[in-house]
Amino acid sequence: MYLSVPARKSVPCRLAYQLNAIIRPLCNMATYEQVKDVPNHPEIYLIDVREKEELRQTGSIPASLNIPLTELDKALCLGSKEFKSSYGRDKPGKDSKIIFSCRSGKRVLEAEKIAKAQGFSNVVIYKGSWLEWAQREGL
Repeated sequence: MYLSVPARKSVPCRLAYQLNAIIRPLCNMATYEQVKDVPNHPEIYLIDVREKEELRQTGSIPASLNIPLTELDKALCLGSKEFKSSYGRDKPGKDSKIIFSCRSGKRVLEAEKIAKAQGFSNVVIYKGSWLEWAQREGL
């Protein structure tokens, strides 16, 4: 597996960067089975950070809430009433479980950073995202 790393970094720094990306704490990653069970857990937020056009082309994971990555920072700053008005659901609390998904598992990493920077502490990513979901669901 090749991971792009800034070329100016020393070999030990590049290796550490790659290992960090590979040996990501499993507790910060949601599995297909956990995502499939989200409709049974209304306290969990499954946020799809793909653009609306992408969802129109492919569909979405059941019980997911679409907040495009380009809107996420602003959305998580909204007040409770504004969030509910914009997204049709109560705003997650700082300790609510949030699972981020996208198309292939890349944008979820940025979404995770944004949420954690705003103080959301129970954030996980669905690394397989839509591609795994569609494949496992036979779509």
